Amino acid sequence: MEMKKRIILELRNRDPAEVAELVVDNCRSTDGEVQGLTDEYTELEILSMVNVGLTSLSKLPSLPKLRKLEVSDNTISGGLETLPEKCPDLTYLNLSGNKIKELSSIEPLQNLKNLKSLDLYSCEVTTLDDYRESVFELVPQLTYLDGYDQEDNEVSDSEADNDEDEDDEDEEEDEDASEGEEEEVGLSYLMKEGIQDEDDDGDYVEEEEEDKEEEEEEDGDEDGAEVRGDKRKRDEEDEGEEDDDDE
Repeated sequence: MEMKKRIILELRNRDPAEVAELVVDNCRSTDGEVQGLTDEYTELEILSMVNVGLTSLSKLPSLPKLRKLEVSDNTISGGLETLPEKCPDLTYLNLSGNKIKELSSIEPLQNLKNLKSLDLYSCEVTTLDDYRESVFELVPQLTYLDGYDQEDNEVSDSEADNDEDEDDEDEEEDEDASEGEEEEVGLSYLMKEGIQDEDDDGDYVEEEEEDKEEEEEEDGDEDGAEVRGDKRKRDEEDEGEEDDDDE
């Protein structure tokens, strides 16, 4: 299948700007160049074009978010100077099984400031004396070459997974932060409600105490009035008895 048709098929009726990963392995480029891929793929992060007959990457469109490029088992011999301009965020590049013969062919990769891993398996350049030391010196930002670091430590599975999952972790952190903010707001709201409830209860108790004091005062006034009334009655009776004695 031709590369153009394969890319259309892989789109699955999606808009190119919605595609983050595109795999078109084992299709065929009719002229050795990238075909059917345009600048519309602005969100593309992973692109795999293994064994498609590429001889050059000169027609690769601008892919500003591309992090991983797989172009192994092609016949690319050079023309890598377009990558820093078109794929500035590239962190992983697999050129294994291509026609890279000289160190000068990979020299342009030193301008890929985020490049961490480079694979050149089965390329003639790997047969050069001091190949590994020379590549690490030529592209100093590299951490791994052909799956090993400068001390010949193999790249760990966790390291590879971390590189691929960085974006997912960032999204999860953002979601956790949002949830935390919502919880804080909810807690503040509940605490505020609790304070209001306490205030309301306190006001209610104070009102009860005031009502009780008013009732006691009213009862006291009534008792005092009764006492005064009884005293006046007794005084009147005493005066009446004194008048009778005078007569």
